[in-house]
Amino acid sequence: MKILGITGGVGSGKSRVLYELENKYKAFVVEADKLAHELMLPGEKIYNQIIDEFGKEVLCADYPYSIDRIKLGNIVFNDKDKLEKLNSISHPLVKERILELIKEHSLANNTKLFVIEAALLIEAGYRDICDQIWYIWVDKEERIKRLIESRGYTREKCLSIFSSQQKDDFYKKYANYTINNQNGFEDTSKQLKDLLNILLNNDIIS
Repeated sequence: MKILGITGGVGSGKSRVLYELENKYKAFVVEADKLAHELMLPGEKIYNQIIDEFGKEVLCADYPYSIDRIKLGNIVFNDKDKLEKLNSISHPLVKERILELIKEHSLANNTKLFVIEAALLIEAGYRDICDQIWYIWVDKEERIKRLIESRGYTREKCLSIFSSQQKDDFYKKYANYTINNQNGFEDTSKQLKDLLNILLNNDIIS
């Protein structure tokens, strides 16, 4: 089983890449952000630690008193220290669960490709886990256009988010390969197939 890390900035099209890997190439895909949301459910490890750190004001008003991610986001978005504290709570527990899933799939011996997607894949130390890391690249203006069209973001919000993320050079430095997702998905799909043949020694379902 090969372990592949996928990363890239918001608006770069990672979701489409993950869909292709999962549905065309039968990869098992873990999205770190979605997994973190699952671990924020009442009774889970992240839930309890967030309540301890940020208080009950981040909870929804109704039972089962789930964490209101909008309230939590408003607290940490403009406070670097609080954001770092949230990350220090969630990232190790997400990583712990991902390692458990890797072990399960490795022992079951029925998964050829295990994919981990995370915006902070490199910063959170997944290079030691992954056989390869691929960076999904799209230029800034195209990402802004996609985010305005798909999520209704303003240009100002896009730029604010970008400013909190690493620059292209950082990702390109630490990733094994950069996938250009700028020119339509047919071209991206071809790049994926070529790189999968390298990663899996030409042993893919095409």
